[in-house]
Amino acid sequence: MESKKNEAMVSNPEMQNKAIVDTLYKALAHGDTSTVVKLLTTDLEWWFHGPPRCHHMMRVLTGESSHSEFMFEPRSIEVVGDCVIAEGWEGAQVYWVHVWTLKDGLITQFREYFNTWLTVRDVKPPRWEIGHDNHTLWQSQPRDLARRSLPGLLLAI
Repeated sequence: MESKKNEAMVSNPEMQNKAIVDTLYKALAHGDTSTVVKLLTTDLEWWFHGPPRCHHMMRVLTGESSHSEFMFEPRSIEVVGDCVIAEGWEGAQVYWVHVWTLKDGLITQFREYFNTWLTVRDVKPPRWEIGHDNHTLWQSQPRDLARRSLPGLLLAI
């Protein structure tokens, strides 16, 4: 049965990408840097939006800080095209969204949004929906922060 599960993952790139990002978070939580290095390209492209002191993930990925200084525990991980979006929050003060882009099984791009509402939209609607104006593919869903005012960004893919 396990073999069929693995075959399904290999034949489904979206599930494979989600599994890679899930493996990344588990490796980070355990301080397993050898696994982390295998999942990232050497020239990882990185973008950040949020307070300058909150570059938590990039500091962990570069070894500038320990994996235990800021714990990333995704509340949700979803696939949108070539991107895997992870979202997490801790109480009312901390909310983060990570957008990982993968190519050929490696993470090539990382976008980190800290205390920022994010909406991901499709900029090329299918022809049969040209009159339809809602092409939102993903939107922040932080339940603990629903009443908090945060800056919002639109990520067009």
